[in-house]
Amino acid sequence: MKEYHLFYAPGLPADSQLPADEAGHAVRVLRMKEGDELLATDGKGHFYECTITVASQKRVMLNIEHTTEGPHYWRGHIHLAVAPTKNIDRMEWLAEKATEIGLDQLTFLNCKNSERRVVKTERVERIVVSATKQSHKAWKPEVAEMTPLKTFIAQPRNGEKFIAHCHEKYQGPFLADVAPHEGDATILIGPEGDFSIEEVETAIAAGYKPVSLGQSRLRTETAALVAVHILQIQSSR
Repeated sequence: MKEYHLFYAPGLPADSQLPADEAGHAVRVLRMKEGDELLATDGKGHFYECTITVASQKRVMLNIEHTTEGPHYWRGHIHLAVAPTKNIDRMEWLAEKATEIGLDQLTFLNCKNSERRVVKTERVERIVVSATKQSHKAWKPEVAEMTPLKTFIAQPRNGEKFIAHCHEKYQGPFLADVAPHEGDATILIGPEGDFSIEEVETAIAAGYKPVSLGQSRLRTETAALVAVHILQIQSSR
């Protein structure tokens, strides 16, 4: 496959044009025109090698020349559910870096000790799209709205389910020692004040296994990124 600037076009192949913001970037910033080639992804696992047939300030139409399956470097579905920090910049950084590493879904949790109860997922979505393009991935993580922890725990999940916390009463093994080498995995990461003991007990009763992320006490966004990296590495072997 040729090396192109990657565009995100979730409507492909049915809607053979770039979204307005992507079209503006192609024409105004990159000075692309009719006849130029570009690479696009639908974020659902496909790359499309295209030729521009119409190029205007608001509209870029495409002719799809070739379609390929984009590699999914890990075996299974990785779902990170994390309580957002008071400083939203840290969550935006996490969303970017976790996307670069590789995951399938990001959900924000509303917990008892949460210091932030609202997240503008539209902005996080834009960051995830940018990181997907920058890291040349064909799979864009799904960004879910803020969900109460009890609601999230009560929902059925495929595969392994883990909760990372700091309560000594329910210490668990190192995540890398129990992470699946294939299959789905969900990991819960608590707020800056950690999960309450009641929340941990509720999660355990729902089938979530307590795990450790190492000896160091980690910030929320650091813990979340470490967890994603461990799950991704273990399922990529």
